[in-house]
Amino acid sequence: MSTGQPASKHPVVLTIDSAAAANEDVVDSNVTVVNAMYAELLDAPEIAPNALRSYYVDFYLTQALAGGFAQYVFTVPEREEIDAYVREGLEGMGATAHLALFNRTAAAFDALSEDDADAYLDGDTDGDTEHFDDVDGGGDSTDDADGTDDDGGSDGDGGSATAEAARSAEAVRELEGLDDDFESLLETEDILALNAAWLRSQEGLLVLADEQLELHIAERVAQIPNLAERQAEAAEEALENAPEFELIIRELCDVAGHELQKITMGDPNYEHNGETVLAWHFTTDHGDFIMVEDDDEAYMISPSTKEIVAAVEFEEADA
Repeated sequence: MSTGQPASKHPVVLTIDSAAAANEDVVDSNVTVVNAMYAELLDAPEIAPNALRSYYVDFYLTQALAGGFAQYVFTVPEREEIDAYVREGLEGMGATAHLALFNRTAAAFDALSEDDADAYLDGDTDGDTEHFDDVDGGGDSTDDADGTDDDGGSDGDGGSATAEAARSAEAVRELEGLDDDFESLLETEDILALNAAWLRSQEGLLVLADEQLELHIAERVAQIPNLAERQAEAAEEALENAPEFELIIRELCDVAGHELQKITMGDPNYEHNGETVLAWHFTTDHGDFIMVEDDDEAYMISPSTKEIVAAVEFEEADA
């Protein structure tokens, strides 16, 4: 079954163990392969389009089952791009009813006001809505002779606000109903089974052992023209998101002239200067070391000799 997209020069890749296994294993294998390619800095144009479509359909299924369309929206950084993969994947694997439901749900969500969207995403839809039945502003309020109610508001304004609240609640309830439809539809149109069958049927499907997969990805990575630039950007992003203790350890390694290899564990019961402190164990190209903090300094210590190999003030580490 075609998605209407041009053929890709990159094949869909599965592992040998998964190709003949259960549907879930087949889909999970594609997810694992795509994740491995992303981890090695391959970009979307360098990955088989149908592998990505399958990947994001499974992502949509997982999120929708966990928390409805709201969770899918909440976890998607760029909906326009991911929505396209989901639509093309559902079409390609023949999940036509799910495609129609996805389009209805996406349209219903996109039509929400900002406040209504926030209420839906927050799951704040279970409040008291009895007054929504009385959208003309009647109810128990008592009118004064001048046409205002007891709290000074006009009947017209109250009715308008109540009608708006009712409309808002109805819009959110519609989306909740579509979430219910999604789970019911899975009983007659199984996305997981369709996804697995579609992956198995891919033209040029590549089925590899684990070691062959590593080699295949390495060969693809070697063809990246700006690999050094991507690696530098990835390293910079990793540092921006690194915890403070890792940044301090890296600074200490720089001061000591060591290359950090691995941070192994945190020890909350390390004895330092007669006190119990938190210590971080790590390995460099010169062996094993410990990092401890003391007032406004951090120290890199040899665990065998207790020698301070390097020290850095926190202002330096921040810089």
